[in-house]
Amino acid sequence: MKHAKIMIGVLVLVWLGLPFATAQVPKQAAAQQVVKPDIQKEAPPLATYDPADRRDPFKDLLGGKEVKERVASGGLSDVSIDEINLTGIVKMKGKLEAIISVTEGFPITVKEGDRLADGYVMSVTSTQVVFRKTKDRGVPLAKPKDVIKEISPEEL
Repeated sequence: MKHAKIMIGVLVLVWLGLPFATAQVPKQAAAQQVVKPDIQKEAPPLATYDPADRRDPFKDLLGGKEVKERVASGGLSDVSIDEINLTGIVKMKGKLEAIISVTEGFPITVKEGDRLADGYVMSVTSTQVVFRKTKDRGVPLAKPKDVIKEISPEEL
């Protein structure tokens, strides 16, 4: 009787395991039959640019320098009060600063006390900047002159 139970158990296991065993054989055979083609992909060509007598758009116009570095290296000390155009006034860190543009066209921020070639910034208010001109063409003035640059009402 024990042998009969063991035989029935073995038959049941074989019968249950038969679908799994047969299901794995085709997958293994299919995996062996798959042939991967040996395709070598060509590397894409490197990008090139022909300027054809035009400015290279990928070249840095400032030469890697920041605008403030150019101004700090001698920019404000070379700017005359008469060359300045007042562009705007902003409040930064609780203090008013003026945004000016010079002949080069780069915007520069100036605050009260900044030195220029022929004077300094005397004061900055919400609508105007007062410059004190102490020199004229390199010659010291006997009496300093105040130059006021205002923002027009349309720009406010």
